[in-house]
Amino acid sequence: MADCLFCAIVAGSIPSERVADDARTVAFLDISPATDGHCLVVPRAHAIDIHDLHPDDAAACARMAQVVAGRVIALLGAEGVNVWQSSGRAAGQEVMHYHVHVIPRYAGDGVRLPWTPAAGEGARIAAVATTLRGGGG
Repeated sequence: MADCLFCAIVAGSIPSERVADDARTVAFLDISPATDGHCLVVPRAHAIDIHDLHPDDAAACARMAQVVAGRVIALLGAEGVNVWQSSGRAAGQEVMHYHVHVIPRYAGDGVRLPWTPAAGEGARIAAVATTLRGGGG
């Protein structure tokens, strides 16, 4: 979809800190993170929300969220993970492309969900992405 931010990220026409991908999904760091390692998992195929999402893409997003959740615990030392999905503006969805938040949780992180998004620091986001990719580029 031409005017969709996440479609542009999937296509590579907007830069992102991608940490994982497969045939159906892309996982990248949120630019307004609740905590270090806060990722978004999106289907490659545009779907507005859970109601528009193909069941195979729903399953693929769930699998990728599980992979990313494992990485933030193993590689970043998170002590827990929130997996969050909002469908529709009334539920807090801001980008109208289905996405799942994988939010690492750390003791004393002070995060109250929903968090108040604020721009993250680019170099920190890039460093965390490198860690989640296993140290590679």
